[in-house]
Amino acid sequence: MGFADVARELLLVAPADFVAERTARQRAVRKDDRALATAIGGLRKPAPAAWVIDLLAHEGALDEAVDLGPAIRQAQAGADPAVIRKLRRQRAGVVDALTQAGADLASDAGHPVTPAVLDQVRATIEAAMADPHAGAAVRSGLLVRALESAGFDDVDLDGALADPDAVPDAWSGSGAAPIPITEGRRAAGTTRASRKPDCKPDHKPERKPDHKPERKPDSEPDREPDREPDREPDREPEPAPDSSPETDPAAERRAAGEAETAARTESRDADAALDAAEDALATAEARRADLERQLAEATAEVTRLEHARDDAETTSDRARELLAAAQHHRREVGR
Repeated sequence: MGFADVARELLLVAPADFVAERTARQRAVRKDDRALATAIGGLRKPAPAAWVIDLLAHEGALDEAVDLGPAIRQAQAGADPAVIRKLRRQRAGVVDALTQAGADLASDAGHPVTPAVLDQVRATIEAAMADPHAGAAVRSGLLVRALESAGFDDVDLDGALADPDAVPDAWSGSGAAPIPITEGRRAAGTTRASRKPDCKPDHKPERKPDHKPERKPDSEPDREPDREPDREPDREPEPAPDSSPETDPAAERRAAGEAETAARTESRDADAALDAAEDALATAEARRADLERQLAEATAEVTRLEHARDDAETTSDRARELLAAAQHHRREVGR
């Protein structure tokens, strides 16, 4: 059995029981296949939503949803409103049914999930319908974190699979390797972010030097210069275009995407720290069990030795009594 097969089995174990089961499987294969044991030890515990998706994949329940994705994308490309509405209604029904099925599977396994987890399950199914890469990932049964779709960007599959090499369609299913969502947003927003204001401060169209000869001799020379500065503020270029880069929706989306990426990274780091802590706890518990077993064996040995000592003391006392009796009898006979 290869690592992908072992991972599929372990990812069906409820997250609360995952670490203990992973440790048991790792120990079971360590003697015969150390490389496999190392790979199993590095398997991440699935997020609750990913666990539910893997349960659905194990049942083969995700095929209809994933197969519906190309039809929806084709209808959107053809811009047929009637077909798009029909497919969207069908998609909503499929997503609702699968989300409920996932909730039922989790409850049947003895670990019901929260509404927040089911929202992530729903988002993952929708991502699988929107992106063929994500569709291959969720059908693999190797998902370890939830997915989400952001508009027309590829779904970010970085760190989403327990064994990426076992799911080549997750990387080449649509003919192009997927990229992280934030990278796509960053590339799309570069042009707008670097855009300069169109208005130039030295553009003053109202100043016309050739008008000065037309002034009357008796006109006050200091009145006319006062009027021209009065007109210039009225002709000041509109400030709205100057401030547009600050309120650019693309920049706001990019900032939100970066914040989302930072939060996801922090969440992954926390999950990794939790996995490490659980591994350390499992190791400590195994060590404690070994020490308790050794203590029990040592206690039993002490008890056995104490009994042996007591028996030896009894035997020694009897021997002394016999010796004393023999000596007394010898003395009596000698008289």
